[in-house]
Amino acid sequence: MEFNGDDESSFEQCYRCYPVTFIEKAHLDKGDKIIMPPSALNRLASLHIEYPMLFQLSNESVGKITHCGVLEFTADEGLVYFPYWMMQNMSLQEGDIVKIKNTSLVKGTYIKLQPHTQDFLDITNPKAILETTLRSYSCLTTGDTIMVPYNNKQYFINVVEAKPSSAVSIIETDCEVDFAPPLDYKEPEKPQKLTPIKKRTRQVEEEEPASKVPKFTPFTGSGKRLDGKPQTESTEQEDTKQEEKPTYKGKDDEKLSSITPPKKTGKLVFGSNSKQTSKANVEVDPKNVEQESSTKSDEAKFKVFTGKKYSLKG
Repeated sequence: MEFNGDDESSFEQCYRCYPVTFIEKAHLDKGDKIIMPPSALNRLASLHIEYPMLFQLSNESVGKITHCGVLEFTADEGLVYFPYWMMQNMSLQEGDIVKIKNTSLVKGTYIKLQPHTQDFLDITNPKAILETTLRSYSCLTTGDTIMVPYNNKQYFINVVEAKPSSAVSIIETDCEVDFAPPLDYKEPEKPQKLTPIKKRTRQVEEEEPASKVPKFTPFTGSGKRLDGKPQTESTEQEDTKQEEKPTYKGKDDEKLSSITPPKKTGKLVFGSNSKQTSKANVEVDPKNVEQESSTKSDEAKFKVFTGKKYSLKG
């Protein structure tokens, strides 16, 4: 079905749309080109429209608008054939009516794209693949979702932003392409910071094991005798008693300390009063004197080589 517009200076027609798979041209799904009837070419030629021919598509039932180019004028009268992804963007079903109007678009300088999944960014060189795919496109519109086929898989990408206009032509132009994070992208979780309470518990845990460590006490092992005999318990008990026995300062020590003059550091003192008092207090044992006298008398009686002489001659 075809409806002619009132304005004779522009092309504006309504057609029923079908996917390109109906005419066995599924390869056209890789771009944004449509197939129109021959009558549309005659009308466009009479209007002297500039090339490349660009069109505005609108689904008035849902209020969606997009833009596209044309590949052939071989469709049946009253029918147009769209790539299937374009029909999905326009919310069109087979046989729905779509309005087509010729338009002119400025050349794009910047495009921002957003993949639906992270799989597209896992490709070795996604920008190179996107560049080769966009060669089949004539224009891009903000809000559209284009399809990029690669390695027997279809990747869907949203057109987030376009400059200098919301709809731009990408034919024979240098356009900067930028990527937004994929729709299924999740930021890595940041590690939780320790609260001051947890820090205090850690300090307490570190201090506790240090206090539990026993103090080092030297010479706590058991002693052994050189002659191999077992050590008596009395000696061990005496040693422990001597260690435990406190030292008290008696009156005698106080008297001796008062008698002895203070010694200066760094000097040697000879003949102190303490030595004299100790010598005076020494008592002579008479038994020891008798033993010493007896040994001296024995030494005096003994004489060496006092025997008789004999000769070998006889």
